[in-house]
Amino acid sequence: MNDRPQTPLLDQVIWPSDLRTLKPDQLPQLADELRQEVISAVGVTGGHLGSGLGVVELTTAIHYVFDTPRDKLVWDVGHQCYPHKILTGRRDRIRTLRQGGGLSGFTKRTESDYDPFGAAHSSTSISAALGFAIANQMQDRPGKGIAVIGDGAMSAGMAYEAMNNAQAAGNRLVVILNDNDMSIAPPVGGLSGYLARLVTSREFFGAARPGQETGAQAAPTAA
Repeated sequence: MNDRPQTPLLDQVIWPSDLRTLKPDQLPQLADELRQEVISAVGVTGGHLGSGLGVVELTTAIHYVFDTPRDKLVWDVGHQCYPHKILTGRRDRIRTLRQGGGLSGFTKRTESDYDPFGAAHSSTSISAALGFAIANQMQDRPGKGIAVIGDGAMSAGMAYEAMNNAQAAGNRLVVILNDNDMSIAPPVGGLSGYLARLVTSREFFGAARPGQETGAQAAPTAA
């Protein structure tokens, strides 16, 4: 019995280069199909479901906009990599995830050129992406370093040390803060409070919704 989801658009995408041939208005459908594929695969193998589902649209957008693997994508939390693996030539093996001889549950350098850094977690992504960016810069090669870091990992000292040195990379370094309020434990501290106020501010809603007035329709600024 075949209980796998119907994914006609995702079936056309083996590599990110295939993804980039799609039109922007096709991406929501692709993300929906990718989400269903992740749920189906984890239902077979087990694994970390929530963290991967939380970055389906983000993963799609990154591989659509950036030139991976020339642009080095580093996930701070390796549990988030299931959608990434599906879009980078490993969908045919995704149901071997975390099985003997199968795909790793994290990014793994020996597994794919699209996994430049073997991350589990946490707080190492910015340093790693900065290293890739500076290496390309020093050798006059194209390519950026892209770090995806969560609101919990961003509070660690190593992340701030990397940010302190990030200026040296110029526009070669891209840091994406995935502030999704999905930490294992409730977020606490000054950084968490600042981010909460930021994403509920009128200014944020005005930037997120260009052309739309920020009045009664926008969330009030957090106290």
